[in-house]
Amino acid sequence: MQNRLENENTDNPDVWKAVGHLRKAIAAGGVDPKLLALVHLRASQINGCSACVHAGVAGGKKAGDTDERLHNVAAWREAPFYTDAERAALALAEAATRLQDGAEGVTDEIWEEANARFTEEQIGAINLEIALTNFFNRINRTVKEPAGRTWG
Repeated sequence: MQNRLENENTDNPDVWKAVGHLRKAIAAGGVDPKLLALVHLRASQINGCSACVHAGVAGGKKAGDTDERLHNVAAWREAPFYTDAERAALALAEAATRLQDGAEGVTDEIWEEANARFTEEQIGAINLEIALTNFFNRINRTVKEPAGRTWG
C-alpha cells in the first residue's frame, strides 16, 4: 500500500502535543498497558487499520503480552486466554467501535460489566483509548498508512 500523502513527514506539532496529552491521561487512568494494547488491537482489527494492528501487536509485546493472546484477540469470546476484566474491556471496545451501520453501541449490559470490573478512572482511560484508536484508524485508512513503517 502506498501512502496518499505527498509529504509524509509533514508534522503538526499542535496535533502531536494534543495526542501526547491524551496519552498521558490514558496512562494516568491506572489500566494495565497489556489491556490497553488489546483494546487498541481489537478496535483496529474491526476498522481494518493495518498500521494500528501492527502497532497494537508491537505495543502488546512491549507491555509483556504473549503471541498466543495477541493472535487470538479477534476471537476473544471463544479463546480461553483472557480474564473477565479483559473480556469486559474488549466488549466495550467492540461496541464503541461498531457505532456505524446502525449498530446498537454500548448497551447497559456491556457498560454494567465494565463498571463492575473497573474504577471510573479506569473506564475513562479505556474509553479514551478506544476513541483515540478510532481517531488514528480513520486517519490511517484515509491516507493509506502502511503497516510497519510508522510505529512498532
